[in-house]
Amino acid sequence: MMKESDGENEALKYCYKYPRPSVTTDCVVFGFDGARLSVLLVQRGAEPFKGRWAFPGGFMEMDESAEECVRRELREETGLECGRVRQFHAFTAPGRDPRGRVITVAFYALVRPEAVCGGDDAADARWFALDAVPPLAFDHDEVLRTALAALRRDVFFEPVGADALPGSFTMGEFRALCTAIGGSFAAGSRYVEHAVRSGLLVPADGTEKLSRQEGAPHFRFDLSRYAVLAHEARTLHP
Repeated sequence: MMKESDGENEALKYCYKYPRPSVTTDCVVFGFDGARLSVLLVQRGAEPFKGRWAFPGGFMEMDESAEECVRRELREETGLECGRVRQFHAFTAPGRDPRGRVITVAFYALVRPEAVCGGDDAADARWFALDAVPPLAFDHDEVLRTALAALRRDVFFEPVGADALPGSFTMGEFRALCTAIGGSFAAGSRYVEHAVRSGLLVPADGTEKLSRQEGAPHFRFDLSRYAVLAHEARTLHP
């Protein structure tokens, strides 16, 4: 029969004496209202940076994955349930968090804005226009820049607008989204031209008659074609 101390020793042999960092997740949620991008922020209710705005996020629990953590924190702090979230970077600089050695796994999402409410340790939650974001807590200014760069990169290979547009949409609606993401009409046009040239948009099933009446064909994302492009991109740039 194994003694209790033997069980403790068995468990301890896999413990290390070296310091280990804590892990958090943060989510940059972009909103598209049909014309421009906004970003979801929470106002911190506790130190450090009490009263400052930051991205929803928090410490990972021992029994959850990074994606499970970011969805939980987003729900607890804002009430928002996101469809797709994409992991885009890990921020690891020593000193980025005054509470200690903290690494954050960062995600982004692109959605249609909806009502939010601050909860848990967030005093408030609010959508801000992308060009009116206040100074952010921690290194979240860098997080925002990196997330926006990732969104502008991924739009070539992934259907990032699937949760921000209706199931079927006009080319005008798609162009407006691409322009908002790119930050200019010229950048948006490059995205649109790439999507058309690469076959990423297909006529929406069941909308042809309605489209002719309205004079505006409706489209949907071809998810299988996006999957092929994403695989090719990973093959060329592993």
